[in-house]
Amino acid sequence: MSETLKSIERRSSTRSYTAEKLTPEELDTLLTAGLQAPTATNRQELRFTVLPGDAPILFDIQEAMGGRARPTMNFWYDAPTVIVISGERDFRWTAVDAGIAVENIALAAESLGLGSVILGCLKAAMDGDATGNFAGTLRFPEGYGFQIAVAVGHKAADKEPHTYDRTKQVTVL
Repeated sequence: MSETLKSIERRSSTRSYTAEKLTPEELDTLLTAGLQAPTATNRQELRFTVLPGDAPILFDIQEAMGGRARPTMNFWYDAPTVIVISGERDFRWTAVDAGIAVENIALAAESLGLGSVILGCLKAAMDGDATGNFAGTLRFPEGYGFQIAVAVGHKAADKEPHTYDRTKQVTVL
């Protein structure tokens, strides 16, 4: 089995991280994986904003999430790095392209022995009343909006990948 397929098989959402920061080389590898993701018509309309896990804006977003926020844990599970992906609001394939890019990052993290958790839960806060403030602080280009995020770091605990039922989820015609 190839290393890529092994990473796909092993990957699961990490919800417990050590305090160890990513090295510049690890972060560069993750960003390169995201940037290498294909985009519709090669538009390359995505932007990647890297935040340390203690960035004040993350706590502001958590507060704006209201009922979606966990009372005992932050939504990024204290990961040392959060990558927010924004993209052109008016391009019809931006959300798909962001999904491909975030999966590239998650698989690259797994291949490096790192953990990750993909975060869509920010959407309510990022589309809420504070949208302009968040977009400005995160330096989204004009006309860009939140698409998805991923928290990354060194795993403090392992988790088994999810199970699936091929007979219920696959139809071959």
